[in-house]
Amino acid sequence: MKNFYVFTFGAIFLLAGFQSVHAQKGIFSREVKMQNIIYFNPEVFPDIDEIKEPTYSAFYSAISEQTGPFRNYKILRVDSYIPYDSVDVESIKEYCKNNNAQLAIVPKVKYFKVGLGKYVFSNQVIISMKLYDSLGNFITETDYDTYKKNARILGSAENSIKIGTTGAMTNMGKTLRKSKSYNLSVADN
Repeated sequence: MKNFYVFTFGAIFLLAGFQSVHAQKGIFSREVKMQNIIYFNPEVFPDIDEIKEPTYSAFYSAISEQTGPFRNYKILRVDSYIPYDSVDVESIKEYCKNNNAQLAIVPKVKYFKVGLGKYVFSNQVIISMKLYDSLGNFITETDYDTYKKNARILGSAENSIKIGTTGAMTNMGKTLRKSKSYNLSVADN
């Protein structure tokens, strides 16, 4: 009877040990799969200081809402501005290296001008994004026009930025799935 208790206790101890090793292995593999993505401050057109901070706030709010369900991606905000039309690849490589990021996104927000003379803004925007890997290779580019896609006449500019950002991120995801030429493991440092 004594041998039965020792055998049972030993078997339970052994199975519990295997279970804990499996759990530790799962935590380690989850940490390895975590991908960092850098988002730069969007270039805002027209270049008026009063609209930049609300634009940044609405843009990053939309990004955090969109990427919330995806646990494998960590969003890093860089309070630096890179011109959308003339992207400096060396600075992107340096930011990715210093932040341990696999991807970098350079965005642009363009407001529509309504009226003559001074700028009177409509609530419609065009959100454009360029995606680069950590090696500085250009991967894809997308844009989302809130007027053409949703034909929204009413609503706030902040809401249009959120809708445009979500639409641009969705378009970028569709493009990456269709191409299948890019894998996140390729861009590891």
